[in-house]
Amino acid sequence: MLSWDEPITTTPKKTAQVPLPLIEEQHGVLGLEDLEMGASRIQVDDKKIINCRADLNQLVPFKYTWAWQKYLDACANHWMPQEINMSADIALWKNPNGLTDDERLIIKRSMGFFSSADSLVANNLVLAVYRHITNPECRQYLLRQAFEEALHTHAYQYVVESLGLDEAEIFNMYREVPAIHDKAAWSLPYTQSLADPNFHTGTPETDQRLVRDLIAFYVIFEGIFFYVGFTQMLTFGRRNKMVGASEQFQYIMRDESMHMNFGIDVINQIKIENPHVWTREFQEEIAHMIREAVELEYRYAIDTMPRGVLGLNAAMFNDYLKYIANRRCAQIGLAEQYPGATNPFPWMSEIIDLKKEKNFFETRVIEYQSGGALSWD
Repeated sequence: MLSWDEPITTTPKKTAQVPLPLIEEQHGVLGLEDLEMGASRIQVDDKKIINCRADLNQLVPFKYTWAWQKYLDACANHWMPQEINMSADIALWKNPNGLTDDERLIIKRSMGFFSSADSLVANNLVLAVYRHITNPECRQYLLRQAFEEALHTHAYQYVVESLGLDEAEIFNMYREVPAIHDKAAWSLPYTQSLADPNFHTGTPETDQRLVRDLIAFYVIFEGIFFYVGFTQMLTFGRRNKMVGASEQFQYIMRDESMHMNFGIDVINQIKIENPHVWTREFQEEIAHMIREAVELEYRYAIDTMPRGVLGLNAAMFNDYLKYIANRRCAQIGLAEQYPGATNPFPWMSEIIDLKKEKNFFETRVIEYQSGGALSWD
């Protein structure tokens, strides 16, 4: 324990020599001890999304400028949960006649699912995805995404605390509510392989496995499993109910749309650089995964809306989820799985702008809002 009466010494203590750390504990990726003074500078063509042996510290020259632009866009969209006023929500929630039991069920289910889902997403990013992406500009975005996932978890806790909900009930729903548990359980096998310390890319089989898991993570978990809850929570705001919570979800949905688009660009770039992964059999496997996801998300719609509520009913989501799934298939180069599916919620397109979600095979620029303010106009 330090004492202010003791004389101050400037004699440095001897410290043990610590070996330079590896840039990545991954097969084929350079460690700092592999680098030599006077080595050739990194060239753009040296960079790859996966299996790259170039120095990961070399952010520039950029090869994937879209990844850097997404990082900049995300920074411009910064927000914090406490900036959103929850007083109207608190008053409505405490009013015995303010909300119906069915409306309260949706709020609780949304908090229960999303709190566990975004926690799973954050863990997967930090512990798994980051390790396998061997491009520094993409990693820069992943770091920003991880922070945004923390903000989302913070937002759910802020809503739970503001409304005085039973925290044990909310944060254990993924263990106790089948419709929530089943989506989390479906996702776990695809995250476990990414997090396996013995799993390394670099072979046709492991490269394909990584792409499969990234599709499960970005296209399905964030691109399909979130959309019933998003629609429900934004419907509250459209009806001038739970406006604070609904506004939080609008910010969250804007972030998640950008996350998904980034992930889809990564997936498609890996396919371009490693065409061996995109076999016909593999495409059939991915299509089957997407169809499974639609069924699981539809069960969640039924669970959260046993009766019609807020002008919504579960049957409407049968069409909507198929419409969303067709969008996801198009974005990664698969054939539509549900020809003729239509969008029963055209107002959702106005909010999240599904038509402006990036299709990798199109050349138009994505339009993102820059700045922190949202408007319901």
